[in-house]
Amino acid sequence: MNKADIRKLLEKIKNNELEVEAALGILEDLPYKELGFAKIDNHREIRVGYPEVIYCEGKTVEQVKSIIEFMLTKDNNILATRANEKMYEVVESICADARYNALGRTITIQKREEPPTDSYIAIVAAGTSDLPVVEEAVETARILGNRVEKIIDVGVAGIHRLFAKLDIIRGAKVVIVIAGMEGALASIIGGLVDKPVIAVPTSVGYGANFGGLSALLSMLNSCASGVSVVNIDNGFGAAYNASIINKL
Repeated sequence: MNKADIRKLLEKIKNNELEVEAALGILEDLPYKELGFAKIDNHREIRVGYPEVIYCEGKTVEQVKSIIEFMLTKDNNILATRANEKMYEVVESICADARYNALGRTITIQKREEPPTDSYIAIVAAGTSDLPVVEEAVETARILGNRVEKIIDVGVAGIHRLFAKLDIIRGAKVVIVIAGMEGALASIIGGLVDKPVIAVPTSVGYGANFGGLSALLSMLNSCASGVSVVNIDNGFGAAYNASIINKL
């Protein structure tokens, strides 16, 4: 439930359109639902504006199914990250509306249609190898109700490709920059735009990339003042923060 739902519920009670006992039944799962292996935070959207997101890695297929099965009763949009195909197959068996992005490893279920924002998030990637992180960010931003412009393969090895897309990037309210190797793209874009830049280092690169550590350190040491950094391969975290900025 969100604040608008709570308000409607209280208005119905006030107008004698709903019995108190019936309202209590609707509210009984607040603030969380105990499933034994998990506590579903049904109060989260009321507190922070977005419902709980399921991080699937480390969970069993049955655990993911049980969590989504309960969340479906609340009519919220559902996002599950780091999901595999077996998880998706089981979720699809209980909800035909479930959609799987195999590259981004996300499951999305759109229960509420929200008009996308007028302003948009630009998601810019250095190389095609960064696409799994890009797709996670895209799916996250869209399910949270944002318009997205995706610009890929514009890394520093062919910087002219970036300049051809600068108008789109500069038109965004917030820019997510995703890059592996040495992670230089975030600094370059940070020096060209007047919008906040959220940098995502990826684990793409040869041995001295150290699984994304070289890109992470480069981004953290960026000379461009408007760059902030999330964790390695964390497309979800970048898109979540970008969504908050885009809706301010």
